[in-house]
Amino acid sequence: MPAKFQITSLAEKILPARLAEQLRPFLLRAESLFSGDDEQAQAKRSSLIAFAIRIAGAALALLSQVVLARLMGSFEFGIYVLVWTVTLILGDLACFGFHTTIIRYVPQYLQKNQTNDARGILRTGPVFALISASAITLIAIAVLKILSAEFEPYYWPAFLIGVFCIPAIALGNISDGTARSQGWILSALSPGYVLRPLMMLLIFVVLLLTGWEARATTALIAAFAGTGFTVIGQQIFLRNRISKVLPKGASHYHLREWIKVSLPIFLIEGFFFLLINIDVLMVGRMMEPNSVALYFAVTKVLALAHFVYFAVKSSVAQRYSQLLHSGDKEAFQNFARNSARWTFWPSLLLGLLLLAGGWPLLALFGHEFTQGYPLLFILIFGVIARASVGPCESLLSMSGNQNICALLYALALIVNVSLNLTLIPLLGLSGAAIATVCAMATEAAALSYAVRKYLGITMFVFAPSAKTSG
Repeated sequence: MPAKFQITSLAEKILPARLAEQLRPFLLRAESLFSGDDEQAQAKRSSLIAFAIRIAGAALALLSQVVLARLMGSFEFGIYVLVWTVTLILGDLACFGFHTTIIRYVPQYLQKNQTNDARGILRTGPVFALISASAITLIAIAVLKILSAEFEPYYWPAFLIGVFCIPAIALGNISDGTARSQGWILSALSPGYVLRPLMMLLIFVVLLLTGWEARATTALIAAFAGTGFTVIGQQIFLRNRISKVLPKGASHYHLREWIKVSLPIFLIEGFFFLLINIDVLMVGRMMEPNSVALYFAVTKVLALAHFVYFAVKSSVAQRYSQLLHSGDKEAFQNFARNSARWTFWPSLLLGLLLLAGGWPLLALFGHEFTQGYPLLFILIFGVIARASVGPCESLLSMSGNQNICALLYALALIVNVSLNLTLIPLLGLSGAAIATVCAMATEAAALSYAVRKYLGITMFVFAPSAKTSG
């Protein structure tokens, strides 16, 4: 029999009776979290795993960025972060939303015992990603050649190396979607958030030890190699694991239907990735690499709070799909509202801790980076605004309202770009931070309103727990 009350029993044995009795409600809740079989408990476990991975990933990313900044200096580091940001955006978009379509359809197919359809979409994903990403890589090279006069000379070789990472990043996203469709959060997130930055850092250090210069191009070569090794390993691992869930058999392909669903998701994710990175891109376009490096360091420190949102989003998307197609409307609505609470309170706590410790964290990059400390006090309001409504985007996408979600992200992106163009010349990096906060607040308000209007669910952490309308 499973030891459901093992923690409580252990506490009663080793703690004074009065203390054990006082802790009993909290221990029972912890036991329910780790041993419960209902949707809430499973989702909380997934969120906890995702949260732990994002903590490890954020810490590792921060460490790697600190090492790169220290070794390269702010100028070369600024070149690297701008090019790598553009590369990640293109790699994420190269799937055209197909990785999220996998998350939506595979639970639905398995629940209805449509195993041939499940095999079909899982086999299509990697092929689709490699073809589309390779095409985007070739287009990116052509665009770089045509617009080379528009770039400063030091950007050209870095961008040329970066674009070759696009297919590997796209394939990694397909692997992430495949693992998340099965609820395998550890297999989904750990390669991209832990293994890839670790491999990139180790390869960079090895290159330096063998005589390479500490330049942006060297870091991007390490990024290319580290991404490739990670994706190949993840693909091999997932193929073996999927074969145990879906044995070999016939496959049914509904490519037209999948692409029809993927394209609105592509717009959603495209606008979203641009939205969360446009400030760095705008700073890179309008200011020198040193300013890019400074602003990027601030955003990396702030990411330690922002990843709570992404951790919850990663863990609940599959549950949204399952509950929606189960027909249990009340469970679906309760689960959605709870996901906003799981997002907000940890984000708020971590945000406050980062404001207290932001100065020494920025000092790790170098003394000049502490000039960005006041920006944390501006940007934290955007993190709190987004966290207050939870993963509304996943809720809309999984419920078939991806078109309205894409439209709202486009609105927020327009707000962001317009304000950046206006405020950066006037206020510099503070202007970029203010523009980002305003755009994130617009995004949160619009998405929350859309969920209320189309699904009858109030996605706001401070909203009263009232009965929702149809």
